[in-house]
Order: sequence, then C-alpha cells, then structure tokens
Amino acid sequence: MTQLDEFNHILDTQNIRMVYQPIVSLFDGSLFGYEALTRGPDNSTFHSPSVLFEFAEKNGYLYELEKLAREKAIQNSILQHKQQMLFINISSPVIFDPKFKAGQTLEVLQQRGLSPSNVVFEITERISIEDFTLAKKVLEHYRNQGYKIAIDDAGAGYSSLQAIAELQPDYIKVDRSLVQNIHKFKIKEYIMETFVTFAQKMNIHLIAEGIENEEEMMKLSRMGVHYVQGFLLGRPEPHAAVISERLTTMITQQKADYSPAGMTWTIGDIKAPIQTFELSTKISHVADYFTLNEVASGVVITSANKPIGLVMRERLFQQLAGQYGFSLFWKRSIESAMDPEPLVVDEFLQVEQVSQMAMSRLHNKLYDYVIITSNGFMSGVSSVQSILACITNVRLESARVASPLTGLPGNIQIHRELQKRASSNQKFSVIYADLDYFKWYNDLYGFQKGDQLLQFTADIIQQSVMAFAHSQDFVGHIGGDDYIILSHNDKPELLCEEIIRRFEQGVHLFYEGTTTRGVKDRQGNAVNSDGVTISLALVICDCKYQPITLEQISEAAAQLKKQAKSQKGSVYCSCDLLNGQADYRPVTEIKEVNSAH
Repeated sequence: MTQLDEFNHILDTQNIRMVYQPIVSLFDGSLFGYEALTRGPDNSTFHSPSVLFEFAEKNGYLYELEKLAREKAIQNSILQHKQQMLFINISSPVIFDPKFKAGQTLEVLQQRGLSPSNVVFEITERISIEDFTLAKKVLEHYRNQGYKIAIDDAGAGYSSLQAIAELQPDYIKVDRSLVQNIHKFKIKEYIMETFVTFAQKMNIHLIAEGIENEEEMMKLSRMGVHYVQGFLLGRPEPHAAVISERLTTMITQQKADYSPAGMTWTIGDIKAPIQTFELSTKISHVADYFTLNEVASGVVITSANKPIGLVMRERLFQQLAGQYGFSLFWKRSIESAMDPEPLVVDEFLQVEQVSQMAMSRLHNKLYDYVIITSNGFMSGVSSVQSILACITNVRLESARVASPLTGLPGNIQIHRELQKRASSNQKFSVIYADLDYFKWYNDLYGFQKGDQLLQFTADIIQQSVMAFAHSQDFVGHIGGDDYIILSHNDKPELLCEEIIRRFEQGVHLFYEGTTTRGVKDRQGNAVNSDGVTISLALVICDCKYQPITLEQISEAAAQLKKQAKSQKGSVYCSCDLLNGQADYRPVTEIKEVNSAH
C-alpha cells in the first residue's frame, strides 16, 4: 500500500482520534477550555500530526482532513459547561478554500448540544496569510455567527504582529519559544510586556503556550497574561483534565499577593437590584414595564427565584419594532424574547474575573447585564460600566500605595497586614529580607542593573512563597532592598532556605561575566565577600496567649538582621517570639545555604 493509499484509507474510515490539552485561567486557576489536537492511527506512518497534515497539504487534501478533525473535535468534545471554550486549529489555506462553507460546523455543534460561542478558530501564524482583506471577510462571517478567532504561534518569528493587527483576534496564543524560561531572560520578558500592552489596548486575551515549570507560570501571571497551556497544567488527553489543587492554590494566592490588603472586591460587592418576572409573563407586560420605567435597561426572568433568562430593553423594542412585531410577539410569553444564556455568576467571584468573562461574550452581548446569584438564587445584577469602574478604582488605589518598581504592596498594606496578624491568636512568621552590599553593586553597575537585581529578588521571594502555596501568605516591598514576608507555613525555616537557594542560583547572572572582587560595605570599607548576598531575619510569632506588638517584632528582627549580616554569605537567623519575649536561636544554628546545597 502506497502512502497515498494509506492516507485515503484514513480519510475514508475516519481513522483519526482527538486529544484535548487544557487551557487554565491565571486569574483563579479554573479550567477555561481545551485545544483539540489530532492524532493519526497508532503504529502508522501518519500517527504524528505534523506528518499527517504536511502530507495532506502537499497532496491537496488539507481541507478534507481539517474538516474531519473539526467534526471529530466537536463530536468528542469534553467541555463541562457553557462557559468553557473549545479551540480548533484551522490552517490559513483552508480559509480560502472554496469548499470551506458556512453552516457545516454549526450543524455538528447543534448535534452535540453546543453553540458557536463555545468555539475558537485557532489560525496558525506559521503559514503566511497573503490576502488579509479576503481573510477578514471570511472570518467576519464566522464572527457574526458567534465564533471567536485566535492567532496561534505569536512571537515565533513570523508576521504575527501584522496578522494580529489585520485580523484583530479575540485571543493571541504566544509561542513556546518566547515563554520558555521567561523568568530567566529579560529580553523575553520585554517582548512579552509588549504583547501584554498591545493586547490590553485592543481588548485581546493572551494565552501563553508551552508552560513546563511553575516559575514560568508565576512570572506570566505577574505580567498580566490571562491564560496558560502546557505540560505543567496537563498533557493532551481524550478525557477531561483535572488541574492540580496545588497549582490552583498558587495561582489564586499570586493574585491575592498582588491585590492591596482589603482591596479585593467580589462581584457581590457591586451588585444592584433589578426587576424580575416569571417565565409565564407576557411580553406585553414586560414592554409596559419598560415604558413606565424609562431608566430600566433590563429585567431578569426567573423560575423559583433562580435566573433563567435576561431581557434588555433595547433588544426587546427592536424585536417589537420590526414588521409584524407586535402581532407576532405581543401576546406570547417572555420566554420567546429573552436571552436564555445570559452570563450568570456567583456573588463571591472576583470582579476582575467577571470582567474577563463579560468581555469574552458575543459582540452584541458585551453590554448586557451580568446576573449575580447567591447560593444559586437571584441576588442582583451588575452593568459592565460598574465592573470597569470598580476595576479602575482598585487599580488606581493599588498603584498609589504599591512599590512602583516591583508592584508589591507597600508600607500601608504591610502595616495593615502585620497589625491584623499580630492581634490575632494564630501563629505566624515574619521574614525580613534585605541585600548585603547592594550599594556597592548599584554604584559599580549602575541604577538600571540595580533595579533589575531588586526585581529579581522580589521575583525569587514570591516564587519561594508560591512553592509552599499557603493561601494567607503575604509579600511586601518595604523599600529599597528591604522586603517582608508574612507566612503561616508550618516550617518557615524551609521557606528561608528556599529563598536563599533561588537567590544564590541566579544572582551570579547579574555580574555580566566579570569578577566580584573589591566588594565594599556602605562606608566604603573592603569586605570579604564574593558579591551581593541576602540576609533573612525570621521571627516566629506565637500569639496564642497574648497579642504581639509591632514594636516587639521590629526589635527582634533588628537583632536577627545584625546577627545575619555578621556572617559571610547568604544566611538566615531566627527566634521565637512568645508573650512579647524573644528566644533567640544560638548562633551555631545559623545556616548558610549556597547553590550547591
């Protein structure tokens, strides 16, 4: 059997299978959707998707193969609810194929109980699009039906920026080549920052591909990337994915660390009351309500006090204004005029998460109300305007009090968090971190490199905290080269060792291959050191019997920092603080942890 015969047999027998790789939200760790990926028959020369599709394109069968893959992806879909998205790959040549007709995908979707709003056509950017005018015309037709568009492989070295600018996709998938080790390479970080800024201005969501370690994921989260995909989150499988609870905790804690203390708003905090009607209500009755209440923009349709539909004033009157509108609809129940799939969210979802969900809706629904429930029952609504205003106010307040260099909470939030923990009856730890000989480094290498070293320190502290993933932990930037960690970890000593290990592994990259001789202290005196090191003061606070004051914590930390700085290398010193009395550990327990440890 020739290769062509084998390939035709695969098409005739539809002998391909679909696997699905999860795409995870960096806002709350939820499963946002899946990318459908094709696999050929096992023990076949066409098992590899690259071989399969390259052969199809070379021999003029690309449309037939992609049509089969598209149908299989939908038929075997593992979406678990209507908010999840299915990403389906489409090569750019197929867009221009005259056989690429409207309606075929919709029919398969309806058979599976899905809608176009669940589907994202993912156009690979590795194959150049020659005619953007025609591509836009074809894709706009699908957009009008409710499908969304993604540009794949952005940043892989091809014309991604032109494709993004011309096609204005809903999603940009950033190629693995840009994502890999982004926490280690500043040039990749700067390029990603460009994508983030670009996407924000165009209201596009970013998906980073090829995530293989936690450091990459956390770095992208701090930079404002929306979603991630890669082996760390899950490999392509034929069944539904289960995202690790540890990773979910890391993601949610990361967002908590970047929200100023007391500044985390849920959608329930900004809900407003709204008129509701039962499903059996006549359209005429709802229309009369809008006529009598000119400021009312919408109403919610309920059954047993649970929301099942939404009616927006403008859309209802557009229906009634059409030819035969009144005669056709006036006496019908409101069910025939309502939107049966409005955006319904729980009151405890964070406002920024709801904003992402709201702005991912169809264009004609972008400014519809978001319905808010409490334990599944009707609770209120929020307009997109209220959501965006809330986010703007929170970000302005965050920018006002956060460190401008690292974005970490500043002294106002630090004081608030310290006070809250000190007056509780819980055990917690305070870790003060600062750099040794930073002034020497800053003077020698310049303030720009000095700022990069400070940002690196902030990053490794957060990464270390995330490695232990406790939901109540807090990281702040006191100022300059001083940082603070408030932790509820049972073994804070291990957290200190992890911070030192990561610092020692990465700090040598900041010397640009030069020697580190001639290190001096703040007074200009030569010291016996191999370069910048980090000193940690660990105060383990036990508030079980009586509260601990901030002064007591500060005094204990100052003594520990003095101890740590008297030692060579990166070290930590610790003490137990109970009933206001500090029990300092012997100097012999000071541990030095280097990169070889």
